[in-house]
Amino acid sequence: MAWALKLPLADEVIESGLVQDFDASLSGIGQELGAGAYSMSDVLALPIFKQEESSLPPENENKILPFQYVLCAATSPAVKLHDETLTYLNQGQSYEIRMLDNRKIGELPEINGKLVKSIFRVVFHDRRLQYTEHQQLEGWRWNRPGDRILDIDIPMSVGIIDPRANPTQLNTVEFLWDPSKRTSVFIQVHCISTEFTMRKHGGEKGVPFRVQIDTFKENENGEYTEHLHSASCQIKVFKPKGADRKQKTDREKMEKRTPHEKEKYQPSYETTILTECSPWPEITYVNNAPSPGFNSSHSSFSIGEGNGSPNHQPEPPPPIADVSHTSELMLVNLLPTSTPQEAQQWLHRNRFSTFSRLFRNFSGADLLKLTREDVIQICGPADGIRLFNALKGRMVRPRLTIYVCQESQQLRDLQQKHEDRDTVTSTFFVYHAIYLEELTAVELTEKLAQLFSISSQQISQIYKQGPTGIHVLISDEMIQNFQDESCFVLDTMKAETNDSYHIILK
Repeated sequence: MAWALKLPLADEVIESGLVQDFDASLSGIGQELGAGAYSMSDVLALPIFKQEESSLPPENENKILPFQYVLCAATSPAVKLHDETLTYLNQGQSYEIRMLDNRKIGELPEINGKLVKSIFRVVFHDRRLQYTEHQQLEGWRWNRPGDRILDIDIPMSVGIIDPRANPTQLNTVEFLWDPSKRTSVFIQVHCISTEFTMRKHGGEKGVPFRVQIDTFKENENGEYTEHLHSASCQIKVFKPKGADRKQKTDREKMEKRTPHEKEKYQPSYETTILTECSPWPEITYVNNAPSPGFNSSHSSFSIGEGNGSPNHQPEPPPPIADVSHTSELMLVNLLPTSTPQEAQQWLHRNRFSTFSRLFRNFSGADLLKLTREDVIQICGPADGIRLFNALKGRMVRPRLTIYVCQESQQLRDLQQKHEDRDTVTSTFFVYHAIYLEELTAVELTEKLAQLFSISSQQISQIYKQGPTGIHVLISDEMIQNFQDESCFVLDTMKAETNDSYHIILK
């Protein structure tokens, strides 16, 4: 009887041990969203995290994952067990992505104490849209001039260094960071999923996007081109507060399902872990022309657009040396007769290198025919207005222009004319233009001193002749009330006390 009692007890102990072992083996799945309490490489090694269509090479399957990225937004509860997680975001809202150092002791010692560079992208999840990404983004640019698809909320971010957003790559941002320090970057996605769906009858289902992060270390030349790690997650973007409503709807649908049906779906987690993926296939179009601050050599050149290899160096601007005098004039003012090559030189000379590829086939006449609206839609409001003004050769108009002439000189001319028996009608007055920006008495004094070729200290006071010949002292407020292009005759009087002069505007 005693033996019969021991058997169930032994079975109970064995069963308890198996349960503990099984629970321990699944601890990484149930707690993958904790604050770094586990190794991401161990979790990703589980079969449930293996992607059947992964394009990673076989040798990378056991590769150590040096970094972990956590998007602080809840996953949808309406995702089946073996599908990729889906996270809903609100348009324009700032979401934190924590950049965590996941290395074990002794792993990747070459980046200890050094910065790494991460490139963030919002790209299409559907392969069909990936093939037409360039056309899709260009269409979005035309519909939303001046807007970006992806931005960094710099005031809220922590630990990021030298953040950059290329004006020609609306869906990409990049920055440097130190893995040994706390780093959190807040991103904003400004496009919504339904902007890229075919308009039919309303209520169209929005397309999913991907947030992808590619991280690089420095090579021997100080360039961030050596790939370390890439990870991504699937998102959908809704109009403000739309993501909250969608999350609530999914949760209510799941509550109505039977317990057996619920077992087929993933639970909703408070945060989203980005899973390892292949590097972005066109990863080099940012590295092709890195930002000045990303090179240890601190060489300075403009960010460009390209599709070269990781070691491909940025294309230098077209040579502008050893040109003729006519070409030098052309570089200052673009001419309708300028060739596309000369137009490229003009763009580089006037700090429009970023758009040189967009206009690589444009001649001088093509550029000069662009309207203000055309340029703003192509380049955005800030650079578009600057380019339009440069194309039209517009000068900044002064706030106030006045014309003055010297009375004493004119009287001498009249006397000389009379002595020569010329008629008075044959005389004419010569005026000088004075351009004022600050609209102050001090500025007017300096401009008049330049006109008389004397020091401004030699002008004691400036008066304006008023009604009945009175002399009114010039003040800042009086100058601000001058009518534009007013004409004055200047009369000078010797000051009584020193070698200075009084000037009267008549």
